[in-house]
Amino acid sequence: MTKKNLNIILKTENLSIGYKTKREDLMVASNINIELEKGKLIGLVGANGIGKSTLLRTLIKVQPSLSGLILINNKDLNQTRVQELAKQLSIVLTEQMTSKNLSVYELVALGRHPYTNWVGNLSQNDIEIINKSLEMVNISNLKDKKCFELSDGQLQKVMIARAMAQDTEIIVLDEPKTHLDMYHKAYILKLLQKLTKETGKTILFSSHEIELAIQLCDTMIVMTNNDVICNQPCNLISEGIFETLFPKDLIKFDNSTGSFRVSK
Repeated sequence: MTKKNLNIILKTENLSIGYKTKREDLMVASNINIELEKGKLIGLVGANGIGKSTLLRTLIKVQPSLSGLILINNKDLNQTRVQELAKQLSIVLTEQMTSKNLSVYELVALGRHPYTNWVGNLSQNDIEIINKSLEMVNISNLKDKKCFELSDGQLQKVMIARAMAQDTEIIVLDEPKTHLDMYHKAYILKLLQKLTKETGKTILFSSHEIELAIQLCDTMIVMTNNDVICNQPCNLISEGIFETLFPKDLIKFDNSTGSFRVSK
């Protein structure tokens, strides 16, 4: 096995994603072949409705694939039990919490669930990991607050801390900056970049903030109408991939600045 293959933590082989119905399969994207390296910040981008959330849900085994393979650490995702997967991959989704009456500490502590006994008792090691997660996301001062008392930005950081407490090699976030202003969107992405560098974890997130992702990500997955491309941002720019995302009659991508501009 080559050194590169040893560094690949997640890959897909001829993956097709979509929805199964009684009459037919509704294809969203097909022939997806991506390789994600360990310890990288990876942004998944594309036009609204292109299928980003469908791809993420398929990669985390929330939604079944139509065909093809997903491999985590070279093991077929379909052959991985839920309990085993919970120690490899943690998830931060955009759905509203069912209960915001938990304290910040209690919510972050839920990240230790895959490792606790059937009663859910926390060991000293669990407590140390929870406290470290709070510190890394810089929310130790919030640990006694109830989640309903938090702003959207604060709650987002709590959810990231919970994923950190789960202590998995991969963290997946579906649009982690929803409802945040530009400053806090940039703050969350910078936080994810910092956590990737400090922990060596692989962090994959979907985003509509393409320009921020270009600036901060090690790797990007770009979904277009015809293809799913995975590469470094600089290579994607030179290959003209971002120019294909939107109709050129309204928005154009400027390769020299790495940004989108409204057509005159």
